[in-house]
Amino acid sequence: MTTIVRPYGDTLDDGAVQLSFTLPVPFGPRGREAARLFVEKLGFRHAEIVHAAPLSEGFSFYVAYGRTETSIDVDTIHVEEATGEKLYSMNEACEVIRARLGRKLVVVGACTGFDAHTVGIDAIMNMKGYNHHYGLERYQEVEAHNLGAQVPNEKLIDYAVKVNADAILVSQIVTQKDVHIRNLTELIELLEARGLRERFVVCAGGTRISNKLAVELGYDAGFGQGTYAEHVATFLIERLGVKHPGVRS
Repeated sequence: MTTIVRPYGDTLDDGAVQLSFTLPVPFGPRGREAARLFVEKLGFRHAEIVHAAPLSEGFSFYVAYGRTETSIDVDTIHVEEATGEKLYSMNEACEVIRARLGRKLVVVGACTGFDAHTVGIDAIMNMKGYNHHYGLERYQEVEAHNLGAQVPNEKLIDYAVKVNADAILVSQIVTQKDVHIRNLTELIELLEARGLRERFVVCAGGTRISNKLAVELGYDAGFGQGTYAEHVATFLIERLGVKHPGVRS
């Protein structure tokens, strides 16, 4: 079975696409034409610039429309997420933790490096949670430690050891020049250097984090856009139930 899809704007399969981008050219007629030609060189037909604005000296912003013949067979796409279709609710998660582990699940989380954006780690850990999804602090069978933002990787590891954590959660929102890759890699390298990698379940999260990327960097799982505390809790329960069935390392 194949399901071929193509983007559309007004009519199904018309291939209409909207793009926005910045060019290092001055705002003006030449800049607009440079933007239009750029879109055409990407392979789009009927390219037109529908919005242009100056940003600063020598830079300008554009919104373009174009059409493409490119299509995708969605039935050939395979994506490995950290959790399956079944997610534990907060109450279900607590029941399973009591039954499987016989103790509280200890989780330490932080936004590490120079990243000062706590929105991601707060959405997963804070009691109020996000978008009507409670955070791990509200789970009665979870001992959640949210260390906040701009936490050095060494400090996060030291704290996880201090409280005998089961899991470490790392949030990264700032991604300019792949700074999140370097910071996430450093954490894993520090854990390995200290012989602690297998002691914790380590998860990464953020708007640009996918499960595939996190696993490639040496993490157990990654949680990106559209994931909540239920996804994290479900994964930790399933992973810890396999690794440490009721026994603390």
